[in-house]
Amino acid sequence: MWKIILNEWTYLVRNRILISVSTCFVLVLFLSVFLGVLQTNNQFKYYETSKDEIRKKWENIDNMNPHGAAHYGTYVFKPQNLLSSLDEGVNSVVGNVLRIEGHVQNEIVFSEASQMQTISKFGKLKCSLLLQYIIPLLLLFLAFQAISTEKKSGRLKLLFLQGCGLSKLVWGKAISVWLYGLFLLFLTLFIYSMLNINQIDIDIFTRLLVFSFSYALYYFIITVFTVFFSTLSKTGTSALTTMLGLWIIWTIFSPNIIMSSLEQWHELPSRHEFKLAMKEDRSEGIDGHNPSDDRSEELKEEILSQYGVSQLSDLPINFDGIRMQADEEYGNMVWDKHFGNLRSILDDQKKLYQYGGLVNPFISLQNLSMGLTGSDNFHHQEFLVQAETYRRSLIKSLNDKHAFGGSKTGDWSWTPDKDFYKSIPDFHFKAILFNTVSNKYLIDLIFLVSWTLLAVFLLNMGINLSLIHI
Repeated sequence: MWKIILNEWTYLVRNRILISVSTCFVLVLFLSVFLGVLQTNNQFKYYETSKDEIRKKWENIDNMNPHGAAHYGTYVFKPQNLLSSLDEGVNSVVGNVLRIEGHVQNEIVFSEASQMQTISKFGKLKCSLLLQYIIPLLLLFLAFQAISTEKKSGRLKLLFLQGCGLSKLVWGKAISVWLYGLFLLFLTLFIYSMLNINQIDIDIFTRLLVFSFSYALYYFIITVFTVFFSTLSKTGTSALTTMLGLWIIWTIFSPNIIMSSLEQWHELPSRHEFKLAMKEDRSEGIDGHNPSDDRSEELKEEILSQYGVSQLSDLPINFDGIRMQADEEYGNMVWDKHFGNLRSILDDQKKLYQYGGLVNPFISLQNLSMGLTGSDNFHHQEFLVQAETYRRSLIKSLNDKHAFGGSKTGDWSWTPDKDFYKSIPDFHFKAILFNTVSNKYLIDLIFLVSWTLLAVFLLNMGINLSLIHI
């Protein structure tokens, strides 16, 4: 078999058209990886600069009471994942900046897509585009006439009579084409690794290993399926047409049809419905800005009874801060209810979409690709949860200072010392380690392995059918 592989590669190396195409493709590949890494590094710099600037403004707050600081707020920035230059996933459309303030949970804004020039919105050079679409197409066009050409020319019978086993011939041709795909894949990862050699840690290395394994399986599936059709077809044209049609269904129609169906089965509420439901539930809680609110009165009586006094002016604390925190805590419950429902629906959609890999290996590849590069919705939701946790901690610190820092109820002119705002910690996103979430992508990997085994079975079956007709 190795002689067949060597012979096939000798032919590929001597094919001037393929060499020219490969050279151009490698240049484009290098350019896409380089530009992706450059963009990621620039975003890292912008992230650090913006984060430092916002932090300085927060620490230099002067003559402002804690509640005023809660409304003044701050910003947290979604850090760019190092691996997103390989597959940016949802990162370009979900936003990067989140305003943190009291009484309200804001939406994340300033997505890359919203700031693109009009001409750029039609698409840009992406490494994932080359890895998921272009390389498989190249493999398809290299493999479609692997056996059908031998049949048409009559060489297949001649080779068979000379003692060349059909199985070795077919698998030799399939593996030789697959190795070409692996060459392009590992070249991509090598370029990426060299450009980021100082930033690769154990977690990123692990993700890259599984990333390369996943793409290697998918390229094997594409190659073997194409050779299978070439084995059964009398002409290369019919093999090409069949596999190209299957590839179009896998990459274009099937993912969109499945996702559209899931969005109907597990439908998200519209933005208007969502905000209206949030507003209705929020109105049933304590109003931090309305001292005459019935629920505020109940809280006031409770606090007065707790401290054994009859009026707010006799309290040793500032009741305004307590009321503000009660308002926040009720708002947090409303947020947990409605945003938790959104995340539950998104999780249901994601899990069912993953099962689409049962009929389409491309779906499993995409899920793995985005998950391994930390650019899928799960990783984005984790950032939002951490940002909301920080918001709650920040606002509670401000309300507690307002309530127990030394001021009295109704005194809105009181301000803490400057060191207080500096003492509140800044937001630090805790990156998700792959070994803690690998189980979420296990089903995708299982489907890819299953498709690989199916491809092996089909090709062996195709070889046996061809033997009957020789």
